[in-house]
Amino acid sequence: MVACAVLAGAATWADTPCQCDPSQPESMKERQCSLCAEAEKQPAGIDAFFLKDANPRKPNRTLALPRLHTPGVHPLDALPEQARIRLWTAAIAKAKELWGDEWAVAYNGDRVRTQCHAHIHIGKLLPGVESGEFVVITSPAEIVPKPGEGVWVHPVNGKMHMHTGEQICETVLLR
Repeated sequence: MVACAVLAGAATWADTPCQCDPSQPESMKERQCSLCAEAEKQPAGIDAFFLKDANPRKPNRTLALPRLHTPGVHPLDALPEQARIRLWTAAIAKAKELWGDEWAVAYNGDRVRTQCHAHIHIGKLLPGVESGEFVVITSPAEIVPKPGEGVWVHPVNGKMHMHTGEQICETVLLR
C-alpha cells in the first residue's frame, strides 16, 4: 500500500515566494510564516527545537524545526549538510523518546507544504503503511531526499527504511 500521494493539480508551494523576513517581524504575521516566527523566538546557537503541532486534528504530532532560516520557501535541502544531519538526528531521537520502536518522521514535499519554515513531523507510524519502495539506511546522515520531494523514515530491525519520491508524507503518522 502506498502511504503517500502526490496531489494532482495542486498549486506548487515552491512557486509562491515566502514573504518571511526575520529582520522585519511584521512580515512574519501571516499563517504560513508562523513557524519562522517561532524559530526567531529560539536562542541563537541551537540546531533544532520542538513544537507540539498546533493543528487540533493532529493531537499526537510534534514538529522538529531548525533554528536556521534558509532562502525562499525554506526547503530542508537548503540547510547546510551538517545542520540537516543534526536536525534529522534530533528529530529521530525525539521520535524514539515519544514513540519507542513505533516512531516515524516525515517531511512533506515542497508542493504541499503550508508553512515556509522547514519542519519534520514526528509521530507514531501507522500499521501497514510500508510500501515496496524504500532504501535501507543506518544513519540520519543518509537521509537526503531530492530537492522538492518529501521523505519518511521509520525503524526496521535495527536499521531504518527511507521512503522518497513522494509529496504528502505525514499521512503515515498517527494524527
